[in-house]
Amino acid sequence: MHILSAERRHIKSISEFQVDMANETESLKLDPLNTEKGVTAIFDDPSKGEYLICEIEGKIVGCLLTLYEWSDWRNGNVIWVHSVYVKPEFRKKGIYKKLYEKVQSKVKNNPEFLGIRLYVDKRNNVAQEAYKSLGMTNEHYELFEWMQ
Repeated sequence: MHILSAERRHIKSISEFQVDMANETESLKLDPLNTEKGVTAIFDDPSKGEYLICEIEGKIVGCLLTLYEWSDWRNGNVIWVHSVYVKPEFRKKGIYKKLYEKVQSKVKNNPEFLGIRLYVDKRNNVAQEAYKSLGMTNEHYELFEWMQ
């Protein structure tokens, strides 16, 4: 199992993962071409964020996206984890844990970063338990949104 920074050659796989995740978690049918453009935008402007992938025997089996949020309260960046996906046949094998540990290491080894945040669908109990098992808490905030 290898955790790597994604490269442009991984765009297609990451895009397919996102389409699959939206369908699985929200019964949402994403436009694959538009999703691929969205993934490509991260590679076109790396200041937006970074994808990490998990590779097993040369095959991509999982990914996540990290984005940055400036905290004026703390004078540093919080890393937001988005777009977490692990192929169903590879779940419960520690793949998300390894991806998370890579992000956590980045925070621990760089004073610019203050912590990690993510949001999760309220109905996704499996994911919530995974996040809690890694020491994350949900005690401070509720997420509100307005989407057009």
